[in-house]
Amino acid sequence: MLSGCSSILGEKPKTPTVQYAPDPRVQADPSWPNANWQLSVSAPNAARMIDSLRIAVRPSGNEIQVYKGAAWAKLPSSMIEDALLRTLEDSGKIAAVARQGAGIASEYKLVLDLRRFESDYAGNATPSAVIEINAKLMHNADQKVVASRTFLQSSPAASVDVPDVINAFEQSMQTVVTQIAGWTLTSGDAHEKTHKR
Repeated sequence: MLSGCSSILGEKPKTPTVQYAPDPRVQADPSWPNANWQLSVSAPNAARMIDSLRIAVRPSGNEIQVYKGAAWAKLPSSMIEDALLRTLEDSGKIAAVARQGAGIASEYKLVLDLRRFESDYAGNATPSAVIEINAKLMHNADQKVVASRTFLQSSPAASVDVPDVINAFEQSMQTVVTQIAGWTLTSGDAHEKTHKR
């Protein structure tokens, strides 16, 4: 017992982890169409390495590391889903939007595949926050894909410091969420105008 206690007491204290929670706020574009249909949003699919609380950084090529002493407060997939839902809800441009399984009778479903969510140096002195998402808008009545597009956003960080990298992630999230929201409304509206019920 004594040896066990001494080994515990002799351990070096761990470096405290700082948790980061980017909270992008997106203003609706007045040019977005008004949708009289309802939308459900699926939780984004992502590989475990991408959808992790550890903040991924790519120093070069195929090498992936994580920032020490720093972590996300929420999984990247949750951050994207929450920001997108809030953007569409607050836009006033759609009849109703909710997470899949929330119980609304939606005409369309948005399926997201989170492919990249990392800090990437790409040969530069400072990294960029890179987010890549494939989005598919499906018509629930026939389960056909109405539109599909891959969104890729890269925002340079002001320095190599973690807080500056987090700010770059927030900028990338804001841009990519804006693009996906506008594309979803436009694609669904175009399908509604041509689809014969």
